[in-house]
Amino acid sequence: MDARQQSPSTARNREPILAVLQLLLGERARVLEIASGTGEHAAFFAGAMPGWIWQPSDPDEAARASVAAWCADLGNVLAPAEIDARAAGWDVAGPFDAVIAINMIHISPWEATLGLMAGAGRLLRVGGLLVTYGAYKRGGAHTSPSNEQFEQWLKARDPAFGVRDVAEVEAAANVQGLRLREVIEMPANNLALVFER
Repeated sequence: MDARQQSPSTARNREPILAVLQLLLGERARVLEIASGTGEHAAFFAGAMPGWIWQPSDPDEAARASVAAWCADLGNVLAPAEIDARAAGWDVAGPFDAVIAINMIHISPWEATLGLMAGAGRLLRVGGLLVTYGAYKRGGAHTSPSNEQFEQWLKARDPAFGVRDVAEVEAAANVQGLRLREVIEMPANNLALVFER
């Protein structure tokens, strides 16, 4: 049985996210992806950029199996690591040029965001980038009615989930020596936040 899972949002957002990553990272980079989920992003990005060494990860065993299945034919994708962003130690060796978290911050407890910032602060090289993508609030307000509805759906699923405010995420990053370098407007009312160590 094929272990590959699918996420409909990947087909919609993978090309705009890849374009941003190509501008930020160039031809060669060592990248750690936190919460790789199905593995479709890893396969698409690493397939498009053979000079990137991609380290996927996910705390879920079925997700890691899906990542491995999607990336089986790609020599620049490493075996998916078992990483829970909330854990203090991650079983991967840095430094990395970039740490990437796509659609993770809103669909996990706040402790996962704090862990993401701490892990990125430890594992990024000086000048390395943390790139997060997803729905965010700005100034405490939703950026669109659809994001407000999305947050209601998230909180019905788990009250610890939710669309976070950019300023709140930035403050957590600052504690770990990461500064917000850029906020990039993305399709469908999403943002890419680019932090630099």
